[in-house]
Amino acid sequence: MIFAREVSDNLTSLVKKLDKAFTDNKALGQPFVVFCGNSDEKLEGQLKELAKKEKLNKLILTIDDRKAGPYDNFAAEADVTVMLYTARKVKVNHTFKKGELDAKKVDQVIEDLKEITPKK
Repeated sequence: MIFAREVSDNLTSLVKKLDKAFTDNKALGQPFVVFCGNSDEKLEGQLKELAKKEKLNKLILTIDDRKAGPYDNFAAEADVTVMLYTARKVKVNHTFKKGELDAKKVDQVIEDLKEITPKK
């Protein structure tokens, strides 16, 4: 589950990699991104274009117009929050301020998927 404030190149990279990982491993469940605090038509168009351009198969993109996000404890300064969970328990939680999500951190999130991948 990802909460984001806006579309960025690094977020797009993360979305693409997550979509591939979740498409390749059906046991991971249903990933989604919630864009918080902006429900205008421009964002909706950006998300439709992103899904089409990147050929997203599994990942869901959605909009929540509440600026603080859907939870009271959602970090106000967070630009992107990534929660990896299984059995209703968060195993990994990353919070990135604006500009902090970079290629190295995207790769770390992908690496952290092992924390929620069912054991064989």
